[in-house]
Amino acid sequence: MIYLFSVIFGVIQGLTEFLPISSTAHLIILHRLWPIEVSSDLGYDVVLHGGTLLALLVYFRKDVVRYLAGFFRSFRHWDPRHDHDQRLAWLIVIGSIPAGLIGYAFEANIEEQLRSLWVIVATLFVGAALFFIVERVSRKDREIQTIGTGTAVVVGLAQALALIPGISRSGITIIAGLFAGLKRAAAARFAFLLSIPIIFGAGLKKILELVQQGALAQHPLVYLVGLIASVISGYLCIKYFLRFLQNRSLIPFAYYRLILGICLAVLLLVGVL
Repeated sequence: MIYLFSVIFGVIQGLTEFLPISSTAHLIILHRLWPIEVSSDLGYDVVLHGGTLLALLVYFRKDVVRYLAGFFRSFRHWDPRHDHDQRLAWLIVIGSIPAGLIGYAFEANIEEQLRSLWVIVATLFVGAALFFIVERVSRKDREIQTIGTGTAVVVGLAQALALIPGISRSGITIIAGLFAGLKRAAAARFAFLLSIPIIFGAGLKKILELVQQGALAQHPLVYLVGLIASVISGYLCIKYFLRFLQNRSLIPFAYYRLILGICLAVLLLVGVL
């Protein structure tokens, strides 16, 4: 039964990491409803996030290779005006700095003080409201090639807010991209690319801590099953979500967040959670 639960957790992680509905919120709720025998909630969540990182690297493998080549090429010949790969590589670096610095400085405090179900209720509602607003006011006429330093910084600052459970990394960065005038699919694509360094850095830090504690050795098969499930579901989610955004809005996800927030608030009020 524990392996079935691990598959469920992995699939939920893979879907909710990229859909703008908050993977952290869903995992916290799942841990409360169906506690499984793993060494720590946060440790298991790190492994599942590692699965979604692998999904990102597999799906965007050609882009990652191109942008890495552009990044290293920039040290030999700096030409961001004409070299699109070089320019976008550095925009990803610039956009990653805010979340990296804020996460390094405040991650422990956020995990301690904000992993609350009532915080998740509030952030689910806030995210839904932002979806309604941005769909109404944004132009949605720019492609990813038009992104400049200002947009990268704004989206990077938005990504830092995703440290708060319930905000959703993909949701808040897509919202920031839409406010900057990007098309939905372009905003999502840049948001996913921007998440790679942050997920990698945060995951590496956590995994090193868990290895030192010997935590990962306690339930290796449970972790592995969850990892595989999150890789597969994450890859499929990226593929079809980007297709969805070609001609559809984020409003369905706003309604989902509202419904989930209301259901969660009711369960908290009646004492189920």
